[in-house]
Amino acid sequence: MRKYSVLSKTKARLLGCLAGGVVASVFTSGASAAPPTVTNPLCPTEIVFFDPGQGQDIIVPKGFKVSVFVSGLNMPTGLAFRSMGSGFEVYVLESGHGLPSQCNDEVKFQTMFPGKPNPFTPDVLVFDQNAVLLRTLGKPTTTLTPDGGTNVFQPHGPAVDIAFQKGLQGGTLFGTDSNQSLRTSGNNNSSRIVTIDAGTGKVTPFIAGLPTGDHPTEQLAFDANFIYWSQGSTTNSGVVGRDNGGGTNQPDIPCQDIVLSNNVFDSGGGVTTSGYMPFGKTNPGGTIKAFTDTQTGIVRQGVCDGAILRAKLNDPNHIEPFSWGYRNGYAIRFAPDSHPLKGAMIVGEDGPDERGARPSNGAPDALHIAQQNPDGTPDYHGWPDRFGFLASSQAVFNPIGGPSDDLCVFDPSNPPSKCTPASLATILKEDVPIPDVLAFPPQTITSPLAIEAADSSFTGIDFAPKSFVGGPVLTGAALYALEGDFGFSPPNATAPAPEVGHEIKLINFVQQNRGGGDDQKKDRGNDQGNGGGNDQGNGGGNDQGSGGGNGPIALKIQGFARNNSGDQAFLIGSSGFNRPTNIRFGPDGCAYVVDYGAVRDNGEDSHFVGAGNGPLVQIPGTGVIFKICKQ
Repeated sequence: MRKYSVLSKTKARLLGCLAGGVVASVFTSGASAAPPTVTNPLCPTEIVFFDPGQGQDIIVPKGFKVSVFVSGLNMPTGLAFRSMGSGFEVYVLESGHGLPSQCNDEVKFQTMFPGKPNPFTPDVLVFDQNAVLLRTLGKPTTTLTPDGGTNVFQPHGPAVDIAFQKGLQGGTLFGTDSNQSLRTSGNNNSSRIVTIDAGTGKVTPFIAGLPTGDHPTEQLAFDANFIYWSQGSTTNSGVVGRDNGGGTNQPDIPCQDIVLSNNVFDSGGGVTTSGYMPFGKTNPGGTIKAFTDTQTGIVRQGVCDGAILRAKLNDPNHIEPFSWGYRNGYAIRFAPDSHPLKGAMIVGEDGPDERGARPSNGAPDALHIAQQNPDGTPDYHGWPDRFGFLASSQAVFNPIGGPSDDLCVFDPSNPPSKCTPASLATILKEDVPIPDVLAFPPQTITSPLAIEAADSSFTGIDFAPKSFVGGPVLTGAALYALEGDFGFSPPNATAPAPEVGHEIKLINFVQQNRGGGDDQKKDRGNDQGNGGGNDQGNGGGNDQGSGGGNGPIALKIQGFARNNSGDQAFLIGSSGFNRPTNIRFGPDGCAYVVDYGAVRDNGEDSHFVGAGNGPLVQIPGTGVIFKICKQ
């Protein structure tokens, strides 16, 4: 066994681009020490600062303290806990190749560095409560075969989440994986839900063949005898474009019968496409039956995307949609039964980008409550023709032109769009206003609870235990993680206003008295050790209290944990967050923040260095698990 290092604070700071420096590549997450700069081994010009220290550059409210549990990880996204005797184990999912770039190629790494641990393939690292590494689970033995070996994660990634069926009490460990990162037609429907033997690491498919495109099968939750999962849309905005594997990725699959609008969407080169149809296929005014993959013609009962799906744990072949009409309802969590939300599922949805055949700019992210209708059909939240509270055709969402738009002819000399003037004019003519995909919604639209900033990116939500209550954290509060943007659009704020993202926020659900005023004094306590606790699902678990009132619920949202610079740590040489991708409360009452690490993307300040390296370069070895504890 070995303990992962916690890096000491260095005085080094990056001044401008680090591309001229010479650094050693970090191939594995187990180094006993790490330099203040780290690079991608396949693209060594992509150098970033890395020294998380103890997260001392992260600002949290008085009465709370930040520390580092483990660092030097490879793109972590999932986290689960299991009680073991007087202590507990921490399961960390390293996701592997999750973003499109030649620099993230797991097969290329295997060829160039034979015998070295491959940072671009998924695995689960198991630690004790003191951050001592106990074992590694599920890592593919080779990336040169389709399955990467027997009884392991799919090699091309990403794996996204892990969760114990019974929370802290353990039970079956589930995970989600795919071969989505290749973004080619051969990997459509490659997403899976799997079981993982917590001792041997054997990975066994539980539900396979799930939709895979822009987004794979993602986060997990449990309630009673059901497993729930977020199934992201296969496209950015309801239409297959050149951003979807050059048009080879599968179209979206509806959860109910839909009627298409008469609109078709131009990808240039004479190619037009209808929503929910394969690239280059039009079907104006056509009807698409529920659960139909129009690329293959296959109808698989219950399987659709842009949705929250569920299946009985004892009958995984019976899948049903729970809620749909999300672009990417990535972050999911059940509220405690005693919470003002009365056990409902909360969903953090990530809105569309400025890219593809139906680009948009400034679409918000949103918080939703998901639930089935009384007749067992899924409720509907409006995507692809509604962004947050507004119709997608509203002028506020009009595209402004960007290099990832299908109609853009790249011209770096013409900022901010970086499209030739002629191609920008075409975008503004054809894509403004944004045309509807559907002729009309399949049912009445359920509006969100709240919206967040465009491109802030919900990646995790969890409800605070009683032991975490204090200061700004009230009984029943939740924390949520915002990963931040990937540079497809301009920043969501203009200096000196702070950009929203790369941070943790706090929601207090204040149930008001009907006679006026708030009553936050009632406290029903918290039970983390019963039936599933606060960890990974609702096998029993939390009693958070109701907030005391008997009237409507007010959501009071504020910042909770953020870098003192307001920017990603690798850009300015600080000891703080880069991309928080999940948050989970542990059995010790602390909030564990999963930080994916540094990514060089399309943004002006974080742009990849090599001209052909983008659009999204992962930097292995820069992932961190931070802890935020009440003092």
